[in-house]
Amino acid sequence: MDAPFNQVPPLTTWEGLFNFWNSNPDAVPFAGGIQFLRFQGKRAPVLPHKLISLEDIEELHRITRTEQYLELGAMVRLSEIINLGTTVPEILRKCLEGIAGPQIRNSTTIGGNICATSHHMDSCAALIALDARYELRSMASTPPTSFTLSSLFSTQSSTRWIAASRFTSASLAPRELLTRIRIPLEPWNYSLYRKFHRSELDNTDTGVIVLLLRNQKEILTDIRIVFAGSTVLEDKRIESLLSGKHLPLSRKDVHAAIVQWETCLATLSPEQSFIRTELSNFVTTSLLGLVD
Repeated sequence: MDAPFNQVPPLTTWEGLFNFWNSNPDAVPFAGGIQFLRFQGKRAPVLPHKLISLEDIEELHRITRTEQYLELGAMVRLSEIINLGTTVPEILRKCLEGIAGPQIRNSTTIGGNICATSHHMDSCAALIALDARYELRSMASTPPTSFTLSSLFSTQSSTRWIAASRFTSASLAPRELLTRIRIPLEPWNYSLYRKFHRSELDNTDTGVIVLLLRNQKEILTDIRIVFAGSTVLEDKRIESLLSGKHLPLSRKDVHAAIVQWETCLATLSPEQSFIRTELSNFVTTSLLGLVD
C-alpha cells in the first residue's frame, strides 16, 4: 500500500497547532517551502511525510511599527518587507532585494530565511547588525483549573526572546517556532552591503557582509561590521577601536581596525580562502574610504 499523502492541516490557533505537533512530534513546520526545494532537482519534490502548515496563523502575518521598533511575523514574505519602503532599515532592504528574483521573494518568508539549517541566509547579517531580536514560541502545558475532559488536554503557548547574534537553527528547542522578529529603528547615517556567491552547490564561499555607520557632529558614534554565511563573523573590538573617533578617521586608527579584522578572518578554514580574500578587500576598502 502506498504511504499516505503529506499532511498540511489547516491550523488557525496556537492551541490547535501545538496540540497537533504534540500528537505528531515528527511533523515539520511548513512556511514558504523554499528550503525544502532549494537543492532538489526532481520534477516532483520530496517533502517530509507530515507537514504543519503555518499559513493560517494570523499572528504570523502581522506587521507592526512603533516609534522604536518594526515587528514582523515570521510568515511575512520578503517581497512584503521590501514593499514597506523606508519603513524598513535600508541595510535590511538591500539584503532582501539581493535575494534571487521576484518569484522567490514572493514565496520566501522572513522566518524561513532566518531558520535555514544549512547556512546563514542573506537577512541574517543585517538583522545581527541592527540588534534584532527573535520571539520563539513553544507549547506550555497548564495545570487544569477543574477536572473536565477538555481541561485535561488544554495547552497554552509560551514565548522567549533571543538576540539575532545568538540565534542559529540549533537554538530552537524541540517543537519550538520562530514567530516574530523585532527590529530597532535607530537611524544609521551610512550603510554598505556586499553579497559573495561563488558556487550554487557549495555554501563555503557564499555569504553577505554589511557595514553600518552612525555619526554625530563629526564623531563616529557607532560602527558595525557583520558577515553571515557558513559562519558569522563580528568583532566587537573593531567597534571599540573606532567608536568615538573624529571623522575623517586617522590612518593609524583604520590600520589598527584592519589588523583586528584580519585576526578575525584567521578563524576561517583554509577552504574558505576565496571568502577570506573578499571580506578582507571589502573591509579594507570601506574603512580607507573614511580616511582623510
